[in-house]
Amino acid sequence: MIITVPLILSFIVTFVLVWLFVKTIGNKKWLSVLIALVITPFAYFYLLYPMVNIFSSYHHEKYFNASDWEDYPAQRFEMMGDILNDSTFIGETKTDIKSKLGKAEWYGWDDAIKANSKNKWNYNLGFKPGAFTKDQECLEFVFKNDTLQSIRNYQLEKKFE
Repeated sequence: MIITVPLILSFIVTFVLVWLFVKTIGNKKWLSVLIALVITPFAYFYLLYPMVNIFSSYHHEKYFNASDWEDYPAQRFEMMGDILNDSTFIGETKTDIKSKLGKAEWYGWDDAIKANSKNKWNYNLGFKPGAFTKDQECLEFVFKNDTLQSIRNYQLEKKFE
């Protein structure tokens, strides 16, 4: 999990709210703070975080990890930010990318040749959490001369029948 400003702010807000609630039970300040410190993680992960996920697409972010990428394909979207912001993938060969991410799930369309191109690899990252999320996150890796030139993020609408 990557520590971000929204994560820290939400923990602080949760702690203050829990502390104010616990403070109404008794007047002992040190006991109220201690109980609030113990209860805050539970209140955050079981109350606040699920409510935030229902109404927004905020989610925790993770650093890229090849084994998690392979083992948990539905949670790949958590690593999307690290892949897009970290330029270590740019300039790598197809074999390097294939060893880290696996075989491309599908090839992207190239208007120049009017067909699917083996130089545009696409990976499905899954759905971001949220009650109103209907688009899947996807990444497209564009290669030129067998080396990665760019990475593009896009959404793919999923039709539920």
